[in-house]
Amino acid sequence: MAPRVIKPGESEEATSVAEIQLSPQRKRPEVGRFLVQVDRQTKGAYAIMEAAEAAALFIKKCHPVVHVSVYDSIETSNKLIGLPESS
Repeated sequence: MAPRVIKPGESEEATSVAEIQLSPQRKRPEVGRFLVQVDRQTKGAYAIMEAAEAAALFIKKCHPVVHVSVYDSIETSNKLIGLPESS
């Protein structure tokens, strides 16, 4: 890899902030109370439970084999989402 040349007017703070924003491996901040998790990996965050359940049910209908749950980050509880019973 070629060494990076820092120009005299460029500060190190600006470089570190730019590197932090461009890194795709950094964990994105979660902005909601209810987290949709697929096989214990967070896929989305929602402010209200109904929106999180709707998204989780959509994922479960598309991929019935995976474990889908809604995690409440304040009460620290999980709700497992299953397919509705067919009559």
